[in-house]
Amino acid sequence: MTSSGQDEPKKLQLYSFHRSSCSFRVRIALNLKGLDYEYKAVNLFKGEQKNPEFLKLNSIGYVPALVDGDIVIADSFAIIMYLEEKYPQHDLEKRAINYQAANIVSAGMQPLQNLDVVNYIEEKAGPGAIIPWVEKHLGKGFADNLVSSLLASCCSLLTFQKSAAESST
Repeated sequence: MTSSGQDEPKKLQLYSFHRSSCSFRVRIALNLKGLDYEYKAVNLFKGEQKNPEFLKLNSIGYVPALVDGDIVIADSFAIIMYLEEKYPQHDLEKRAINYQAANIVSAGMQPLQNLDVVNYIEEKAGPGAIIPWVEKHLGKGFADNLVSSLLASCCSLLTFQKSAAESST
């Protein structure tokens, strides 16, 4: 309880896998917003996303999943939008560019290289087909630096800071 007698809000909980690009997006958003959260590891390689306890929380069995009190949100883009509504940033242009970049990755690139799809490609076409498949579909999203150029306009300060730090070493 707080000094005013109210219950303290529960810490956000993020169910995540360290190598998941979807989970990366949410961890980036949480950290950029400076939000404190509890990391709950879900090892996809061990099949932990299929455990009954996790499926009770998130019936689709994908990571990430964010728990905010009684609310559970699965899907990285939905989580990012939820976080933006609850903890808004007021620069509309930057928000739009970030949404566009996130949607290119989440809708056009990531689904084509997730674990279920890659396993299916391996099963149907053999292990040698995986790398060309992933390269082709990831390459489309990064073609002509599409995602990078979108983000460059709203992240020029970060680029400047990184360049300055590199030149001082």
